[in-house]
Amino acid sequence: MSTQTLTTVLFVAVVALTVGITIWASRQGSGAANYYAGGRSFSGFQNGLAIGGDYMSAASFLGISGAIALYGYDGFLYSIGFLVAWLVALLLVAELLRNSGRYTMADQLAYRMRQRPVRTAAATSTVVVSIFYLLAQMVGAGSLVALLLDVDDAAVKNLVIVAVGLLMVFYVTVGGMRGTTWVQIVKAVLLMTGTLLITVLVLAEFGFNLSELLGAAAQNTGKGDAFLQPGLRYGGSLTSQIDFISLGLALVLGTAGLPHILIRFYTVPTAQDARKSVLWAIALIGTFYLMTLALGFGAAALLDTGPESQTAVSGGNLASPLLAEAVGGGAGSTGGAVLLALISAVAFATILAVVAGLTLASASSVAHDLYASVFKHGQASERDEVRVAKLAAFVIGGVAIALAIPAQSLNIAFLVALAFAVAASANLPSIIYNLFWRRFNTRGATWSIYGGLLSSITLVFFSPVVSGKVLPTGATGSLFPLGVDFSWFPLENPGLVSIPLGFFFGWLGTVTSRDQEAIDKYDELEVRALTGAGSEGAVAH
Repeated sequence: MSTQTLTTVLFVAVVALTVGITIWASRQGSGAANYYAGGRSFSGFQNGLAIGGDYMSAASFLGISGAIALYGYDGFLYSIGFLVAWLVALLLVAELLRNSGRYTMADQLAYRMRQRPVRTAAATSTVVVSIFYLLAQMVGAGSLVALLLDVDDAAVKNLVIVAVGLLMVFYVTVGGMRGTTWVQIVKAVLLMTGTLLITVLVLAEFGFNLSELLGAAAQNTGKGDAFLQPGLRYGGSLTSQIDFISLGLALVLGTAGLPHILIRFYTVPTAQDARKSVLWAIALIGTFYLMTLALGFGAAALLDTGPESQTAVSGGNLASPLLAEAVGGGAGSTGGAVLLALISAVAFATILAVVAGLTLASASSVAHDLYASVFKHGQASERDEVRVAKLAAFVIGGVAIALAIPAQSLNIAFLVALAFAVAASANLPSIIYNLFWRRFNTRGATWSIYGGLLSSITLVFFSPVVSGKVLPTGATGSLFPLGVDFSWFPLENPGLVSIPLGFFFGWLGTVTSRDQEAIDKYDELEVRALTGAGSEGAVAH
């Protein structure tokens, strides 16, 4: 069986499995609580697996191992940033959000503030973050499948993007949160199994001696000790060093503001289960990111990572699949073909699970926040709300497909980093202020969300990511071609500026408004957040 045939069979098997799970889940219950929160029926362990499935996206599985393969120590800093971010989610957000919210991020804000402006702002931010994240996953799917099937036809890539878009709409409209959660659980198990297998095979190549692996990686790349020390990617200048701090800030703070991660805390019956789910997620994700050490440095040791290599040309995104082929016996071997197809199918399952979670988060926000609360003033029936959520999933899926097709030349890392920066700049300040600052009010919340949203997007648009960046090879490193340069903001990630701006606008809006109602309801919110009294599932305490 050829590699292409084997890969196709495994892809079809993954899709068939996830479709079957979704159809089964759709028959397990109905109603808004089932659609938005899976009936709050998942245990802490199950939800921890699902969070891991949601969080370990194609950017993590393909991108981080590629970054390590190309930049060594500096690439591994991505793994550290993504993992440390969970401490913020655990300590500041998980339990309190579970107790004080219901279905979406905006529920927690709107509890003590005016519904319409706050929910409109939160829904806008949710959709923007989700769309950018969706683009990255769908563009990655197109590139991955086209490369593995050994085709470079734009029409095939477009077809893959459309297929992924249709699948994600199917998962969300048919399975809701219950179906999406089970897809993510299965994907997490597949990803951990595949990653563990490749890790063991890589370590076996070097006698399970990590020192030998690192030494071989440094030697094979031709960069020597510099490959194992800080500075290869972010040490070239003061600007690049500041840029790394900005990126790290966005990664660490962005996780606690990602809408598709936040709504996962509503799927468990109690706040204790919310805490347990984050602890399980930390264990799972921490193990995975440790294994990216073996994947990344293994790729550097066993593959060609020179400027013209397949690994470098793909921006590192193909390091994991090509490494799987190498440790399986090399190109042309049966073992290599099997492992390449297996890891590619796992990567595809990763993309399917993440796009489903993102689409559900944004569709839920449109239906619950905009339709039910803003347009219908809280008078919409549960059936109408769920119907609108399903329609919103179609619209969001269509928008994602329409934007992803022309965006295939865009830098995927840029889209993911922007999503994290927007989440950290717009969502996190309002959540933190609302939970811990009594005086915080409606104007502060809307100014914080819109201020962080607009500042992060504006700064990225005028940064080298969009125009004016020239790579050492002479090619453009920006979205716009060579010769076009309207960048005036020197950093590639806006987090260092836009995150403080989000907090500043939240403070400024609050101190310039006299909203006594929000202050009066703070004590009630605090009791609810700390004890769960009056929240969904409070009986379970």
